[in-house]
Amino acid sequence: MKKLVIGILAHVDAGKTTLAESMLYLSGSIRKLGRVDHKNAYLDTFELERARGITIFSKQAEITLEDSKISLLDTPGHVDFSTEMERTLQVLDYAILVISGSDGVQGHTETLWRLLKQYNIPTFIFINKMDLNGTDRGALLAELKKLLNDGCIDFSKAQNPNEFMENLAVYDEALLDKYIESGVVETKDITELIADRKIFPCFFGSALKLNGVEEFLNGLTQYTKSAQYSEKFGAKVYKIARDEQGNRLTYMKITGGSLRVKMLLSNRKDMGSAQNHESDLWEEKVDQIRIYSGAKYEAVDEAKAGAVCVVLGLSRTYPGEGLGAEVASEMPVLQPVLSYRILLPPECDAHNMLSKFRQLEEEDPQLHIVWSEQLKEIHIQLMGEVQIEILKSLILNRFGVDVEFGEGNIVYKESILEPMEGVGHFEPLRHYAEVHLLMEPNEHGSGLIFTSNCSEDLLDRNWQRLILTHLEEKDHVGVLTGSSITDMKITLIAGRAHQKHTEGGDFRQATYRAVRQGLKKARCVLLEPYYNFKLEIPSESVGRAMSDIQRMSGDFSPPELAGDTSLLIGYAPVATMRGYQKEVTAYTRGRGRLFCSLKGYLQCHNSDEVIKAVGYDSEADIDNPTSSVFCANGAGFIVEWDKVQDYMHVDSGWKLTEPEEQNKETVTTKSRMHYGNTVEEDKELEAIFVRTYGPIKQRLGSSRSGVEYRKKNAEENVQIDKKSVSKKKEPVKEYLLIDGYNIIFSWDELNEIAKENLEAARNKLMDILCNYQGFKQCILILVFDAYKVKGGVGEILDYHNIHVVFTKEAETADAYIEKVTHEIAREHYVTVATSDALEQLIILGQGAIRLSASDFKEEIFRINDKIRRDYMDKRQYTRNYLRDRLSDNVLELINDDCDT
Repeated sequence: MKKLVIGILAHVDAGKTTLAESMLYLSGSIRKLGRVDHKNAYLDTFELERARGITIFSKQAEITLEDSKISLLDTPGHVDFSTEMERTLQVLDYAILVISGSDGVQGHTETLWRLLKQYNIPTFIFINKMDLNGTDRGALLAELKKLLNDGCIDFSKAQNPNEFMENLAVYDEALLDKYIESGVVETKDITELIADRKIFPCFFGSALKLNGVEEFLNGLTQYTKSAQYSEKFGAKVYKIARDEQGNRLTYMKITGGSLRVKMLLSNRKDMGSAQNHESDLWEEKVDQIRIYSGAKYEAVDEAKAGAVCVVLGLSRTYPGEGLGAEVASEMPVLQPVLSYRILLPPECDAHNMLSKFRQLEEEDPQLHIVWSEQLKEIHIQLMGEVQIEILKSLILNRFGVDVEFGEGNIVYKESILEPMEGVGHFEPLRHYAEVHLLMEPNEHGSGLIFTSNCSEDLLDRNWQRLILTHLEEKDHVGVLTGSSITDMKITLIAGRAHQKHTEGGDFRQATYRAVRQGLKKARCVLLEPYYNFKLEIPSESVGRAMSDIQRMSGDFSPPELAGDTSLLIGYAPVATMRGYQKEVTAYTRGRGRLFCSLKGYLQCHNSDEVIKAVGYDSEADIDNPTSSVFCANGAGFIVEWDKVQDYMHVDSGWKLTEPEEQNKETVTTKSRMHYGNTVEEDKELEAIFVRTYGPIKQRLGSSRSGVEYRKKNAEENVQIDKKSVSKKKEPVKEYLLIDGYNIIFSWDELNEIAKENLEAARNKLMDILCNYQGFKQCILILVFDAYKVKGGVGEILDYHNIHVVFTKEAETADAYIEKVTHEIAREHYVTVATSDALEQLIILGQGAIRLSASDFKEEIFRINDKIRRDYMDKRQYTRNYLRDRLSDNVLELINDDCDT
């Protein structure tokens, strides 16, 4: 029998739980059809869910359909409970995305779609509420194709079979060839397309009235397949909860082998894992295995691969953990962005309540319970205000304590703007450890990445693993506001241990201090969460909305008009958008709708104000010291962070990039942005220029190719600067101006050299161009960009037979080339070799020709090949000449030197 784990996801109020209810009813799993609004839905098992009419916790239901046994996981739809939903994605074989036919694709729907793509989950789509007036099947399908994926295909039986198969075949080349030959697309082919996420079956109906649900169930059984599981035991933990008796429940999916009652489970991995530290290892016995369906469960002796079950007897598991052969999951994408202070009743002991709140954090790690020792306060991180109400009820029911929450604050984060080395040293008497970390900024949303690039001759592998573990185990905080750091790559580059005195805890201290010291030295930046938003408002209110978004430091695209309604799409800080929905409702008289989804963390719009308000003193934070501890004369002493470099015992060899090197990096980035334009595009560019500015005036009246140069008079000696352009009538010359760094970073072989030594790449290019100029006899000017080199006065020099220009400070290579082109193109042929798209129109406007980097490379190859052929012809001529005129003995003696 086919085993499937299928999750059901949706934006809140799209009818997700109602669809699950209909599926259970039609499959015979339940006898009576419940309803959310009647508070008797089968999967709304908690009183809070029935009262609110929303799903708060993920639930499991077992469905048997023909040859398929499905574990259906119903997930929360409200954005405040997104972390509960995301944890469930880790164990899914397939997903069902429910979309309201009356609302279409909403803000949270797009967030769900991105998560499904990230977790690579094949997805079926059910468009619900099609019985309501105003729903348009064709318009909805077009919206799905536009906003989600072009592979969204209508799987209704009403359509033409041949047209249906043809629509499917175009999504796979091999299948298209097969369809052209046979005229048939088989069921197994459709199943593979869905499993590979190339197509997404769409079904339309009304879950409340059972319309289209049976057809949807048939599609699930027909176009799905079981996963292949290993015989070696593995399991993925996705949820921790507690039952009414207080038993700790570990929800998991068996991903290999089988799990039996009384079986020993452990988090011990192979010897290559960084998890293997004795204090963290555990081994516990399985007391009971439950298979839940709704509020009821069946106790079983064994759960085989593919099953979703609940295990009792495990006290140290956590969501996302991998057991056996299974690996642990990455951190969730969705993170809370608001922090609240928990206000306890006067009679409550804060430390006692803290231990109880740790149970909630264990079940939902994203709550991130924080105890402030200085303020004697408990803080908690949440997604939104609905979650607050649920937590208050949950705390009251479970612990009998009526708590309140203070005003919410934004959860800020910190990062760095440039690479920096951090050094930590910990050497009180009879202890020793030193750690060097390279901290580099990473792309937004990447989180923290830890790696090692340290020689084992310098530091043993076991110590390196321990340092990486210490990096991962702690929530490192920044030095601006004490907020968590993110979007960095931290690499271990050097370290030292003592054969006798080093202990594991020594490297913990050295590692923490190295992070802090690096942050103190680096250019840090404060980050805040941003929302992506979609704002639907009446057209007469669009001016007010645009003004509001600008006031909130947001950004948006031009309004999209659709009849009397305008749509604004953009992003803005969470801090400024909080509560804006109420404003929208007020000024649009209830006709406006705001959809928000978390975009991620970007640079804070008012960082100075926030840093001042927080008032964090990084050097007074005794829990996160920035200093290091050294030893002299048998006693340890403190060295402040800015003096550590003078006392350190190991030199990692890493140096901060000099300004010239920074300029080279800037040039690298700039040049890589302009690849790909070829000479064939010039005609289109010329047409654009003519339409905009009028005809291009070719001053020499001659049509010429960008790779054809006329020979210059060998005796001409021409200076490069614009002042040297003669005002008297000169013979027509051919100039070739080359954007040096653009060419270097466009040619793969030069780019590889530049990664190691930019000077070597420049010299290599200059040698190539000298050879080229010797054959073409054009005036060749090679320009290197040095506009960010402070104090640079510029330099013009002759390198053999070419002219080399280094621009001065505040002058780019682009600007220099444009200036010279403007001067000399009046009387001479000028070709500019660059792939910089920004120069194209200007070059054309001056009557010059643009030669792309790739085309210029081909021209170089062509000339080199011609030189080789000419050389071979001359060498053969020399051999023939000597053979005709010299004796055999003499010819034999000089044969080896005939090339000379």
